[in-house]
Amino acid sequence: MSATEKLFILGHPVAHSKSPVMYNAMYERLGLPWEYGFADVPTSEEADEFLAARDYLALNITTPYKPNAFRAATGKAASAQLAQGANVLVSKGDALIAYNTDGQGCVTNLERTGFSFAGKRIAVCGTGPTALSILHASAVAGASAVMLLGRDKERTHRVLEAYHGRYAALARATMDFPALQENHRSFVEAFERTTFKYGTYLTSKNALASADLIVNATPLGMREGDGAPFDTSLLRPGQMVFDCVYGHGETALVREATAAGCRACDGAGMLVAQAVETLVIVCEIAGVDVPFGRNEIFEIMARAADFNL
Repeated sequence: MSATEKLFILGHPVAHSKSPVMYNAMYERLGLPWEYGFADVPTSEEADEFLAARDYLALNITTPYKPNAFRAATGKAASAQLAQGANVLVSKGDALIAYNTDGQGCVTNLERTGFSFAGKRIAVCGTGPTALSILHASAVAGASAVMLLGRDKERTHRVLEAYHGRYAALARATMDFPALQENHRSFVEAFERTTFKYGTYLTSKNALASADLIVNATPLGMREGDGAPFDTSLLRPGQMVFDCVYGHGETALVREATAAGCRACDGAGMLVAQAVETLVIVCEIAGVDVPFGRNEIFEIMARAADFNL
């Protein structure tokens, strides 16, 4: 490994991203001469070229290039296989290894706020890699039922069915991965003990109204004037509403959920929590010792991003 390594956030747009300031703060604390910057790439073809050039130690990948990163990888962790998209790529020798830390970041962040997934009903809006990663992590965290919601019923069904098929194959083909923390499930337990459902925003109104947690894992909220992905008149006091979008002002979903008496927050905490997992992964592969616990890393990164979490 050279003295200076290059790392990037790859996506479009990425100018709002707090990733560079967070990671660079940690590299400074670790005494690493690593440089983390922006790779705002406007087209899928250019993203593929950037990925193929391999001029980086590691990447974080955001919308819309997580599927591109997954295809570019030569090795794929279960988290990336199940999501069919990677938000982390790490180069090691000739290998390019894919991970997806979105789901773990979402769960860890919400658990930090006091939310418990055990026995809860979770509705996840979206059918892309981020949604699938969160769906899976919710099952591992102990949810009783997880529902994938999209605009088109048949497409949403296909996406969930394909995810469930991949999960079944991995659960049969590998030794069980034990639960990583108290009150969570092992890899196989999550498969066997969770009810997986699908629906649309129009046909699943009862599911939305009765969900303990609703997650927006769509891009809605990134552009001015974006509405919520579903009819927010269905929301009720006491529900938890989480929007993965951050850095674009208060989204319509967060605003309307708060007005309905829900607990609501944006994706800032998820960004930091998934960055913690990413840092641990990259440093482990690179052979770098990290003398900080995850909570301390979270606090360092959150302060660097000027997040009050």
